[in-house]
Amino acid sequence: MGAFAVDVADIGHAIQLALAPVFLLTGIAAMLGVMTGRLARIIDRGRQLTEGADHEERPMTALQAREFASLDRRRHLASSAITAFTFSALLVCAVIAALFLGALMALDFRWFIGVVFTVAMVMLIVGLAYFLREVQLATTTIRIRFSTGRQASHDALERERRG
Repeated sequence: MGAFAVDVADIGHAIQLALAPVFLLTGIAAMLGVMTGRLARIIDRGRQLTEGADHEERPMTALQAREFASLDRRRHLASSAITAFTFSALLVCAVIAALFLGALMALDFRWFIGVVFTVAMVMLIVGLAYFLREVQLATTTIRIRFSTGRQASHDALERERRG
């Protein structure tokens, strides 16, 4: 039982140390929310392209095929980002648990905490890189369609802007 005799100050210190990783978890959770939302939109658009009412009757146009290929690449990037963010969050949770176990059991987990936190940051960087690439791909392949009336209005605005 002596190993579990803990000073309240040690627990307080462990809570203070765990506070920053908890805020980091909040940020990672926000990124997970963003990426799952983006993935859902990518999947919805892919379904629109492939599950149209007359899809079997007419093949995809070249433009639709290019958009579908882009959506597939974006889907892969978003899914990879979600995986990296989730792994990062799990590692941050392991850091928090190690901080408390170290305080409760008076063990030295400095190396473990340092290595696991470093890997968590690397995974966060990887997730952010996938996110950046997915956004970049989305903005380079965007298609905005105008109806005939809107196109005429858009053309008039462009002529007015040019002088």
